[in-house]
Amino acid sequence: MKYPESVEKLIQCFEAFPGIGIKSAERMAIFMLSKMSKEEALGFSKAIEEVVLDIKKCPKCGLFTDQDLCEVCSDDTRQKTIMIVENSKDVLAFEKVGIYKGQYHVLDGCISPLNGVGPDDINLESLFLRINKDVITEIILALPSTISGEMTALYIKKMLEKS
Repeated sequence: MKYPESVEKLIQCFEAFPGIGIKSAERMAIFMLSKMSKEEALGFSKAIEEVVLDIKKCPKCGLFTDQDLCEVCSDDTRQKTIMIVENSKDVLAFEKVGIYKGQYHVLDGCISPLNGVGPDDINLESLFLRINKDVITEIILALPSTISGEMTALYIKKMLEKS
């Protein structure tokens, strides 16, 4: 027996999330159908719709925002340092600690030739434009201690040495 088509679509949607396999996607869909009220389920879909329609990447740093510039880039009191991070979640982690008072640049990934991710596939072009345009006193690489993180750091270092 198969699920109705709309349930199958919901399962496929959940399965698209990283780390969610078919069994977990199925459990999530069944939970939504059996445990959530219609109001809760519609609230869930409304939240997804709002995120899709309202959230974009800051054109300066790449952080998620609902404004023209993100909260960090809009803050003129920030130091003229740039911390380069892999994703927006990293920025939020540093901001929670509250020690760093500079700017950020979100790459949205790391270079990984084995996974088909090259320098053109991550947010590097805007980084180099920004570094050449703005007055930057320091660049901090806060990338993961992985092969792809190290490869990305070396690539950035070489590109900065050229300019």
